[in-house]
Amino acid sequence: MAVGNMTAGNTTERGARETIARIGVNEVRGTEEPLRQRVRFADLVYQSRRRVATVLAIALAGFLGYHVMFGANGLTAYQQKRIESRELQKQILQLQQENSRLTEHVQHLKTDPDTIEHEARMILHYARPGEVIYKLNDIPSAHISAGNGPAK
Repeated sequence: MAVGNMTAGNTTERGARETIARIGVNEVRGTEEPLRQRVRFADLVYQSRRRVATVLAIALAGFLGYHVMFGANGLTAYQQKRIESRELQKQILQLQQENSRLTEHVQHLKTDPDTIEHEARMILHYARPGEVIYKLNDIPSAHISAGNGPAK
């Protein structure tokens, strides 16, 4: 019998021989049936232990797989964070562009007389000496669309 060719039957026989060797030949002659039962029980426990260990290993692998996919730092959370990161990068780019536009506008307000004059006229309603500013009231668009336009 080769060492590499061990089967369940061979394991039982080997276990029985080892048990007989430990107990002694004289004690075994009268107790062969209980000894075989003990060996069968030990073999059953060993096989059950392996099955239980296999089931536990599969359950652990399943739990870890679920945690990797759906856990707090799983793949779904990672994908959501990547999407959020892209959106934040777009927002940062927009804010940087707005910041550079406003910085340029401030620089023009500090140095360009035409820009200063434009702001003074539009926002503060300033006029040069001798100019007259006419302010017209805006007609709400609701009156025009309803047919109540300005009187002629």
